[in-house]
Amino acid sequence: FFVEEQRFAARAEEVAALVARSHVPPASDREDAEGTLDVLYTFADVEHSVSGVRTRADFAAGMGHGSQVMLLVDPEHPGMPREAAHARARASRMGWLPWGMALGALVAAAGFGWEVRRLWRKEVVPLRLGALVWLTPDDGSLPEGKGEAEFPAHYFRQDVKQPVRARCRPQRAPVRNGGKVLAAVVPSEPGWCRVIDEELARQLGWVR
Repeated sequence: FFVEEQRFAARAEEVAALVARSHVPPASDREDAEGTLDVLYTFADVEHSVSGVRTRADFAAGMGHGSQVMLLVDPEHPGMPREAAHARARASRMGWLPWGMALGALVAAAGFGWEVRRLWRKEVVPLRLGALVWLTPDDGSLPEGKGEAEFPAHYFRQDVKQPVRARCRPQRAPVRNGGKVLAAVVPSEPGWCRVIDEELARQLGWVR
């Protein structure tokens, strides 16, 4: 689309035309609206009569029968003219669109990178660096449901009770030791733990 617009801008020639008729919305609806013109013009010694040439509604409202208007005509498509002022204003606005899309792509890439980093720290760092502990849920059992859940729990280190918030996925079976579950302590957030499920433990070679 952008390539075609650039080609039109490079090839188009300015041609004077006569207005045969203008079409505009009611006066109350003309703000930021478009109107159309029926025009007569000669290009390359060939006469053309074209209807529906788009322009600003307020500009079309001032064009009566016999008024002169300037068109941009593509030599490869002489029967598809554009009203010159309207086309140039549109091209000026369109010129910023690729930059806006590029900026949006950069923002999206930055957001994706941030999310990957967050997931890495949340999911991978505890397994690589965190201490493994046997965790006891304060409510006596793990929460139920889908997705990720959080629950209060505690573990003992050197006979000192350590209260934490724990993350788990209820749909996955955790590694158990009686009423306790295996968990990894998040190094950067010692008040958090991640429950280790059996599938993940087998993948890591911790259990068979």
